[in-house]
Amino acid sequence: AGLRGAVCQRCWLLTYHSQALRLRLPPEQHRQVVIAALRRPPRHGRGPLLLYILDLLELPDPVLPQLPGLLGPDVPAAGLLVVGNKVDLLPADAPGHLGRLRRQLAAACTQAGLSGAPLVDVRLVSAKTGFGLEGLVSRLQSSWKCTGDVYLLGATNSGKSTLFNSLLQSDYCKSRAPDIVNRATVSPWPGTTLNLLKFPIINPTCDRIFRRQERLKEEATKTEDQLSSEEKKYLNHLKKQGYLVGRVGRTFQRQKSSAVVDFDPDMLSYSIDEDPKDSARKHEEREEFTYNEVKDARWCFDTPGIVKENCVLNLLTEKEVKLVLPTHAIIPRTFILKPGMVLFLAALGRVDYIQGEKPAWFSVVASNLLPVHISTLSNADAMYKKYAGQEFLKVPMGGEERMREFPPLVPQDITLKGIGTTEAVADIKLSSAGWVAVTAHAEEKLLLRAYTPEGTMVVVREPPLLPYISAIRGARIAGTAAYRTKRPPSVVENLTSTQRR
Repeated sequence: AGLRGAVCQRCWLLTYHSQALRLRLPPEQHRQVVIAALRRPPRHGRGPLLLYILDLLELPDPVLPQLPGLLGPDVPAAGLLVVGNKVDLLPADAPGHLGRLRRQLAAACTQAGLSGAPLVDVRLVSAKTGFGLEGLVSRLQSSWKCTGDVYLLGATNSGKSTLFNSLLQSDYCKSRAPDIVNRATVSPWPGTTLNLLKFPIINPTCDRIFRRQERLKEEATKTEDQLSSEEKKYLNHLKKQGYLVGRVGRTFQRQKSSAVVDFDPDMLSYSIDEDPKDSARKHEEREEFTYNEVKDARWCFDTPGIVKENCVLNLLTEKEVKLVLPTHAIIPRTFILKPGMVLFLAALGRVDYIQGEKPAWFSVVASNLLPVHISTLSNADAMYKKYAGQEFLKVPMGGEERMREFPPLVPQDITLKGIGTTEAVADIKLSSAGWVAVTAHAEEKLLLRAYTPEGTMVVVREPPLLPYISAIRGARIAGTAAYRTKRPPSVVENLTSTQRR
């Protein structure tokens, strides 16, 4: 009994010091844990709902096509719901961008062979800022109700554990469970969730659905001016982190008069400069579920993240991963390049403009902490040799010693044809370091050469994820290839002052 609340050293370091012990599980071992969980005999006479979460920035998702293989012919999955996470990090490049992103996500599901009857829906959310979560809960309760268990699946760093923690604090979870169930450990380090965490799903009876809808209607009539000073402060905090923010509440609570959940994003997911703080809770005797509470319960399980192969993150140290993975709203950086010019994204990726008739626009969508530098073809190799491993290119870090063990950059030639000066023709995705959207004059043929570290992949994404991204820029900076960057405003859903997009 004395060890019931104990936490292993690995989880303690992750939670309170944002440090991970070097533990690497082979991809096949991750797969076996997930497969074993999915292939359990069906409970309650019905197979589980698979809630697959992917990082929108990673489209095309490398694990999505693996789902049929993970399930196999013997897995009686009753449904699949695909959730595109981290939508808060992407700026609106044009009106209707969310609808376009959702269509692109649905197309990715079709391309991966998941367009059959088991696919329930595709949704866009931010597990960190709460955007889209109330809609996701309503969709789960209306389509799946409480007919079977739910498994959260996804690649490492997709935000799966953050979503688990968010659902734990929502109307999807039994009201007493957050006081009993441990939260998932959240970290940018791959392989954090080593065992199956779970919480009991609330039964969405007609009365509960009605009371929940009444709460949502009431909250949707408010404006920001009608919120308490504490709520305003909290929303402003979230707006600094993402473009899209949601207000997540709880209808059913224990001994609380307020309908607003104590929803702390820094406990759900933390960034490089915001380590989680140890809560001031008193060490009380831990509660337990009674037998009657869980004997017929349906559970939501968090599974270990599936390691992405050929991914640049696998080559990086923990400190470098924190710089590469974006945790705040991405501010796009646009440059106008002539043939013979080169764009570096840190020391992790490079795009050369080899041949073309006219200048073209290159918009970088990556972590704001990663530097972008422009060079010429004649100087690019010398620049990389001199500054890779140094602060100038930032990642990797550690000087010559670090670069001796880091794989060299290898090239891939790319040919594109422009479709106009206001719309990108394609994204050049530099593994998981970010991407460069290329905008060129109509019918203009471009020969490009993209580099990523050996063992990782360059992906040409057509159509681009944000085709009008080059429009999010300020005035040209005199004497340079760069434009001034500007951050679009953030919005909060479910407030009358918010215009829906």
